[in-house]
Amino acid sequence: MNQHTSDSRRLRQFGLLGIALILCLGACESAPDTFGKLDLKKWRSDRGGCKGVRASLVPAFRAEIQHLKGNSANTIGELLGRPDINQIADRNQKYYIYFLEKGPHCESPAEKSNGSSVAIRMSAIGLATEITFQNGTP
Repeated sequence: MNQHTSDSRRLRQFGLLGIALILCLGACESAPDTFGKLDLKKWRSDRGGCKGVRASLVPAFRAEIQHLKGNSANTIGELLGRPDINQIADRNQKYYIYFLEKGPHCESPAEKSNGSSVAIRMSAIGLATEITFQNGTP
């Protein structure tokens, strides 16, 4: 084997190792603690809105609605945490529903709740297109 072939092979190996390291570092990055005015750490800590923390964050959430729209479902999940309800809709769309206040869902997750909630509609291509507030689910 000549010197040129050996050097090329080493460079390729180091290149692949470098790419793998960059991908790992990117994948190991933790979710941010804030999104504009919204304290994501507090939001994520109040699963189902059962502690009453999310209700106090609604003004900050409303201020960031336009910045949340257009993000992918994966990004929304990383920012806000796993949705309380993942509802399938027509034409391959879905809703990520986050409860804002304590309700029957806190005691029994399978029980239907009319608690105040926010729904993020995801398009068929997985982008947040609409954000609405309501009681219960849309």
